[in-house]
Amino acid sequence: MSVSQLYTKYTKVWIPDPDEVWRSAEIIKDYKEGDKKLHLKFEDDAIYEYPVDLKTNQLPFLRNPDILVGENDLTALSYLHEPAVLHNLKVRFLESNHIYTYCGIVLVAINPYEQLPIYEQDVIYAYSGQNMGDMDPHIYAVAEEAYKQMARDEKNQSIIVSGESGAGKTVSAKYAMRFFASVGGSASETNIEEKVLASSPIMEAIGNAKTTRNDNSSRFGKYIQIGFDKRYHIIGANMRTYLLEKSRVVFQAEDERNYHIFYQLCASASLPEFEDLALTCAEDFFYTSLGGETTIDGVDDADDFEKTRHAFTLLGVKESHQMSIFKIIASILHLGNLEIQADRDGDSCSISSQDEHLNNFCRLLGVEHSQMEHWLCHRKLVTTAETYIKPMSVQQVVNARNALAKHIYAQLFNWIVEHINKALHTTVKQHSFIGVLDIYGFETFEVNSFEQFCINYANEKLQQQFNSHVFKLEQEEYMKEQIPWTLIDFYDNQPCIDLIEAKLGILDLLDEECKVPKGTDQNWAQKLYDRHSSSQHFQKPRMSNTSFIVVHFADKVEYQSDGFLEKNRDTVYEEQISILKASKCQMVADLFQDEKDSVPATPTVKGAAPKISIRSARPAVKAANKEHKKSVGHQFRNSLHLLMETLNATTPHYVRCIKPNDEKLPFKFDPKRAVQQLRACGVLETIRISAAGYPSRWSYHDFFNRYRVLMKKGEISKNDKKLICKTLLENLIKDPDKFQFGRTKIFFRAGQVAYLEKLRADKFRAATIMIQKTVRGWLQRVKYRRMRNAAITIQRYTRGHLARRLADHLRKTRAAIIFQKQYRMLRILHAFQKIRNATITIQAFTRGMFVRKIYHKILLEHKATIIQKHARAWLARKHFLRFKCAAVVIQCYFRRMKARQELKKLKIEARSAQHLKKLNIGMENKVVQLQRKIDDQNKEYKHLNEQLSALTSAYSTDVEKLKKELDQYRQNRGDSNQLVNLKKEIESLRLELEKAHSERKIIEDTYDKEKDLFRKRVSDLEEENALLKQEKEELNNRILCQSEDEFAQNTVKENLLMKKEMEEERSRYQNLVKEYSRLEQRYDNLRDEMTIIKDVGLDKAAMDMTLFLKLQKRVRELEQERKKLQTQLEKKKSQVIETKNEMDSDRDTDLAYNSLKRQELESENKKLKNELNELRKTIVDRVTQNNSSSDIQDSYTLLLNQLKSANEELEVRKEEVLILRAQIIKEAQQKETGKNMDSNINTYTSWPNSDKHVDAEDAIEAYHGVCQTNRLLEAQLQDQRREHEEEVETLKTQVETLRDEMEKQQQVFFQTLQLPPEAQVEFGIQQEITRLSNENLDLKELLEKLEKNEKKLKKQLKIYMKKVQDFEATQATAHTERRRHELTRQVTVQRKEKDFQGMLEYYKEDEPLLIRNLITDLKPQTVSATVPCLPAYILYMCIRHADYINDDQKVHSLLTSTINGIKKVLKKHNDDFQMTSFWLANTCRLLHCLKQYSGDTGFMTQNTAKQNEHCLKNFDLTEYRQVLSDLSIQIYQQLFKIAEGMLQPMIVSAMLESESIQGLSGVKPMGYRNRSSSMVDGDNSYSLDAVIRQMNTFHSILCDQGLDPEIIQQVFKQLFYMINAVTLNNLLLRKDVCSWSTGMQLRYNISQLEEWLRGKNLQQSGAAQTVEPLIQAAQLLQLKKKTSEDAEAICSLCTSLTTQQIVKILNLYTPVNEFEERVTVAFIRNIQANLQERNDPPQLLLDYKYMFPVLFPFSPSSITMDSIHIPASLNLEFLNEV
Repeated sequence: MSVSQLYTKYTKVWIPDPDEVWRSAEIIKDYKEGDKKLHLKFEDDAIYEYPVDLKTNQLPFLRNPDILVGENDLTALSYLHEPAVLHNLKVRFLESNHIYTYCGIVLVAINPYEQLPIYEQDVIYAYSGQNMGDMDPHIYAVAEEAYKQMARDEKNQSIIVSGESGAGKTVSAKYAMRFFASVGGSASETNIEEKVLASSPIMEAIGNAKTTRNDNSSRFGKYIQIGFDKRYHIIGANMRTYLLEKSRVVFQAEDERNYHIFYQLCASASLPEFEDLALTCAEDFFYTSLGGETTIDGVDDADDFEKTRHAFTLLGVKESHQMSIFKIIASILHLGNLEIQADRDGDSCSISSQDEHLNNFCRLLGVEHSQMEHWLCHRKLVTTAETYIKPMSVQQVVNARNALAKHIYAQLFNWIVEHINKALHTTVKQHSFIGVLDIYGFETFEVNSFEQFCINYANEKLQQQFNSHVFKLEQEEYMKEQIPWTLIDFYDNQPCIDLIEAKLGILDLLDEECKVPKGTDQNWAQKLYDRHSSSQHFQKPRMSNTSFIVVHFADKVEYQSDGFLEKNRDTVYEEQISILKASKCQMVADLFQDEKDSVPATPTVKGAAPKISIRSARPAVKAANKEHKKSVGHQFRNSLHLLMETLNATTPHYVRCIKPNDEKLPFKFDPKRAVQQLRACGVLETIRISAAGYPSRWSYHDFFNRYRVLMKKGEISKNDKKLICKTLLENLIKDPDKFQFGRTKIFFRAGQVAYLEKLRADKFRAATIMIQKTVRGWLQRVKYRRMRNAAITIQRYTRGHLARRLADHLRKTRAAIIFQKQYRMLRILHAFQKIRNATITIQAFTRGMFVRKIYHKILLEHKATIIQKHARAWLARKHFLRFKCAAVVIQCYFRRMKARQELKKLKIEARSAQHLKKLNIGMENKVVQLQRKIDDQNKEYKHLNEQLSALTSAYSTDVEKLKKELDQYRQNRGDSNQLVNLKKEIESLRLELEKAHSERKIIEDTYDKEKDLFRKRVSDLEEENALLKQEKEELNNRILCQSEDEFAQNTVKENLLMKKEMEEERSRYQNLVKEYSRLEQRYDNLRDEMTIIKDVGLDKAAMDMTLFLKLQKRVRELEQERKKLQTQLEKKKSQVIETKNEMDSDRDTDLAYNSLKRQELESENKKLKNELNELRKTIVDRVTQNNSSSDIQDSYTLLLNQLKSANEELEVRKEEVLILRAQIIKEAQQKETGKNMDSNINTYTSWPNSDKHVDAEDAIEAYHGVCQTNRLLEAQLQDQRREHEEEVETLKTQVETLRDEMEKQQQVFFQTLQLPPEAQVEFGIQQEITRLSNENLDLKELLEKLEKNEKKLKKQLKIYMKKVQDFEATQATAHTERRRHELTRQVTVQRKEKDFQGMLEYYKEDEPLLIRNLITDLKPQTVSATVPCLPAYILYMCIRHADYINDDQKVHSLLTSTINGIKKVLKKHNDDFQMTSFWLANTCRLLHCLKQYSGDTGFMTQNTAKQNEHCLKNFDLTEYRQVLSDLSIQIYQQLFKIAEGMLQPMIVSAMLESESIQGLSGVKPMGYRNRSSSMVDGDNSYSLDAVIRQMNTFHSILCDQGLDPEIIQQVFKQLFYMINAVTLNNLLLRKDVCSWSTGMQLRYNISQLEEWLRGKNLQQSGAAQTVEPLIQAAQLLQLKKKTSEDAEAICSLCTSLTTQQIVKILNLYTPVNEFEERVTVAFIRNIQANLQERNDPPQLLLDYKYMFPVLFPFSPSSITMDSIHIPASLNLEFLNEV
């Protein structure tokens, strides 16, 4: 292409500018060859004429098309030059806030000086596994590329991070290590990755400092090797350090600080453990106050010190060693504060022995005070003849002191690095490593010294390695694509390196000058001038004889030679080191003791792979002996060579950090500073190498899709796209050297893509003009027709309007005449009617007035008559009443007199004895009756005693007879003690049985009573609840009448919130289950390893879950029983106290008599019992001996009957005796009290004569009996009264509680009435929820108590039933020989029932075989043709049989083996979707069976009568249901993990990259995209059809396995969420897919997925709602993004996207064509302002690993157990159907 074709009108170019470096301008006039000026217009419309040199014909750089601006990769730009690179970086940094950009293989990182949310854990997961170039540029992408290449190629990797101080090198290296720690976490428990990250705070504290350019500048270089094993888990690490800036310890420039550790230690000096250090604030010490300001804004040194100490602890540094480190650091500060006093002569000086800082220095280091004081001011000179001790001047002492401080700090630094390496070291064999090099970038200051020289020397070496690697990659790419290779001339900096390190180079001459006794910096500079003045890389400054200039690859640097020799020697006097070696502190002695044995590292072994070694890479410095001491320059050169060998043996990856401004302002870009660094770090060299070859590369497919608009219709119809592309390029670009056809790509020279873009834009522009012309003509024609039709319509309507107006006028005129006529008639009529009505009214009022006057007169006469009548009657009544009152008074006085006389008479009679006799007639009769009753009872008692004595004598004679017969029988038959023992046992068992029956009845009675009470209580509560509900409904109805809509909304919100909380709780629980499964998996792994080492039985390793659950449950029950017993004990205590108080009043009677009587009766009773028992035993023995004879059998039965009847009579007599005893006690008490009362009664009473004579004693006894009965009645009345009072109190408390509740409800009601309607509804619902929840909790507690009582009773009944069965069985075994034929008949009777009962019986020893055949070795295909979930049904039938026979051990063993077997199968097939889904379905079905047949009414609502027969009878397996539920959750999570692994690789390719709508996507140049060396050859693209096919496979497998539909819905909801999260995360991290066409493709793909959901009836699963963020992202890509209305529309539409996600998509949005407009920064700011009110979460990416809480809803089966058939293929012949 000619110049005239490129430099045409409207073309944009770059012009050099002194302020902005490069300035954009537009050509306003076509340029022709030979023109001396180029006419330009700047962006501010200023006109400028650019002069063109005709000799060189040097025209300004062309600007790339706008469509290429903001590219991820600088090599994707068509024009590759400095202004294009600078502008692209500036646009990305300022407009899109993207700090990372690729430049080929280099990652350019610009320091934003602001914390960005792009380094979270979810971003690490997003980049993990991705190819470099697939996602937006990021440090994680480089780290992932290194990790993948290490794993694939099994070759060691290196990441080289370089840049200026303050550019962000250390942070970038830290993030790279964080990525490796997350992705390659250690497999063991050593947490190596945490230790690797923990080394950063330590190294920052001891090696970083504040400089003028950076608050946290690394003042040393470090290379960290992270070691990996064969599984690519981190196993260890090693750190090498380079060139620590020791001079900073003793000197800091203005506004700079010493190393952070000094200030951290001073900030923490007030801590009690640091009192011995004698430290104060940092301003008080010389070494920390040289720079002025000792603090950094936003940095807390004390807090950082705590982090440093924690890091030391984490790395295993002991507390004693930590204190030693802090002592050494504090001693350096004290050393700097020494006061050196000059002597008079000036050649010597001294330090005061009382110097506080010297004392502290010696005390902290544990050295001799006097020796250190002496040798700080003197030095030893050794000659061949003798040794001299020479005093030093003040300056020499200061220099020696500073050298000692630097040396101590350097040795401490090396010791800490060595111990960090020891902590990171591992004994496991290293398979490979990744090295992270964090090294200083190219430095140039106003004054450059030895440190800058070494730094720039290292950068020269690194740049040489970088250039050769880039050149090598370019060569490999060309060879891979099989295109002709031509040599590219690139900058080789080997001459500059030779100038520095070759023989007699700068370093050699420096070492040589250091060996000269009186060598000076000036002499060394002169030698450099003499030796290297001819070198093109060495120059001498004009105005100086002590400095020199080295022409580096980045820039010329002038170095000041002052101080080079001193820094290179690094001299420390041997005497001072010897004192430190003799330190009492072991650590100080060790620091300097190792110097003799240390050998500096030299690159002797060439070609050997570097391995982790526990040593500091920086060689130790030898002291004193100058002949054998290596200089600092020599050591640095050796370590640099070792580093380069390591880097050359690895695959390098480059990160170049750029500092955008010197003010450290966030997102401010200084072009001058940026260009300096781009030149220095080699980015522009990469661009130059790329531009020299074929920088633009297109695949044939992408080129065809992009530029087919330039092809003809006939060419597109061909099938061979490669041939079409060749034909097109040959027609468009005539120069064949401008492009090359590779195997898979087309290679273009620089600028050719821009030319093709220009042609494409011209073609589109012409087509656009044609479309615009046609559309405009059509619009004008449509407009004319519309105007003509409008004119005709207006005319028609106007004429019609005029006609209607005339007709309206005529009609109104006629109507007006009619109105006038009618109005006049009405006016006259109204006037006549008014006069007539007035006349009638006047007449009516006049007549009425006359009538009223006559009426009033008659009325007054009538009232006067009535008044006269009533007055006369009142006077007559008054006269009568006066006479009546007088008569009554007279009568009263007379009657009172008579009554007093009668009273006197009655009092006299009452004092007579006759009256008392009448009163006591009834009482005497009662006493007589009671006396008779007592006599009768005494007679009966005597009669019973006689009968009892007769019976005992008869029994004794019978017993003697039986004993005699027994002795005879024993003599005849011999000893038969065994039968006797058996009979005794039978008798004892029978007694126990009777006791058990009685206890059972008692328990049943108590249970019935409690049940009735509970039912009554429940009914009462239900009634109260119903009343309260009624009141609530009334209140709700009132409130609802006020605001129904608001109530509905609030309730929906509350339900959603509660649902969300439930989901969160469930998710937490399932996460715990997940964590438990992970730990259990880990436990299994450890157990497998232990079994390999030691042969331990599997039975001990299995975890007995049921035992743990039973023990836990038993502990709970015992705790509850303890509480109950405590309450009962307290009640009993109170009752005992009450009874004691009551009984104390009655215990004053004669107890001796009663106790004697009682003892006699009890002794007689015991004798009778013993005799009866002996009689029974003898009878039983005799019967057993004479078992064959029927006569003895009959006598035996008769005797037994007699014994029973006698026993019953004895019990009756016993009760009668007890009654009599009570009566005797009462009589004794009455006698005792009667004696006391006798004297009193006799004094007051004299017994009158009556018909029957009664003794005084009898009367007294009768009286006492009556008193006793009265007391009993009174006690009963008191008990009843007490009960009544308690009931009244309970009712009162209930009433009070109800009243309080009513008052509370009224208060609440009044409060709610005062609130607004929304708040009323919400408040009412909250109150109701709390009330109902409290009631439910109370009812739950009652239910739990009753259920526990019921379970206890059931267990006791089961125990008693078992005892009865055992007793019956033992009884039956006694007659086995006699009744064997009867037993066989009974067995045959049972076998006649041949109906299958839904139970499977197996022997205990067959259990492993059952588990193996049914679980471990079972394949889903084996049971595919049978009932779904057949293994679950078989297992339940086995469990049911174990329950039926009441064998809890068998149930426990079977369930535990089943769970362990399922876990074993899942562990073995952890990547088999079919097997996992099969066992998920079976586990869920077994869980449902245990619920359905548990006997709980809540699970039996859908059961048939037959299914209810199959319920479990004896065991409650609630705990096992929970274990199975947890296992189901684990299987579900494993199932989704398998599905995720199969589906995730397809998602990005199918959803974002494949062309679902053909021809829609517009491809842009991608530079190095898809050039990642970690990509595997082959097409890894997937279409949406592949995803749908995969999901069809999942769905069919899940349905075939019989999984519940609800679980299937949850599986696909989770899968759709993963599709949404992965796609959206990829969209948020990729600039190339954020375009309008991608939004269209994405929306189409989502609609296809939604259609699939509808086809599978999964629309109710909620899966469609999970992709809502993705739908909104697609719509955001398609919406207009220009005006404020567009911003409001975006904000209202994108509700599921966070503010950060919306802004990120808008920043990434890239137009595919020139006709699309970019999203402006102002529009994005408008969006951010509109979204400020949102409270969105801070994270950018979605957590694609998040799992919704899974639910397993109860799904009962309609299949009955007896209808299931077991196929023979399962090999379960040992199972017997019951």
